Amino acid sequence: MRHANRIKKFGRKRNQRAALLRSLSRALIKEGRVKTTEVKAKALRPLVERLITHAGSGTIASRRLIRGRLGNEESLSKLYKEIGPKYATRSGGYTRIVKIGRRRSDGASMAIIELV
Repeated sequence: MRHANRIKKFGRKRNQRAALLRSLSRALIKEGRVKTTEVKAKALRPLVERLITHAGSGTIASRRLIRGRLGNEESLSKLYKEIGPKYATRSGGYTRIVKIGRRRSDGASMAIIELV
């Protein structure tokens, strides 16, 4: 039984799973929307929303936290200069997941996750 087991593993080890979510969050911050599977989009949403909330505060501690999570100066600067101030007055709900059907090859449920 999976009671109280909330972490989606995606059939990967911990470091591979972290790298996958890190690259998806970088792509979402850079492009504004990402087409991926529905499960990956649902796992990505809380991570990105926390990063945007931290970027809205603008403190040095939050900047260091975001740098540790993303590991990329380009996405860090975009998050701080553009995305953080844009959502500073909004109290959550920065992303939207739109289901787009099933992938033809393996039937996986696909979705687009985008910044609102």
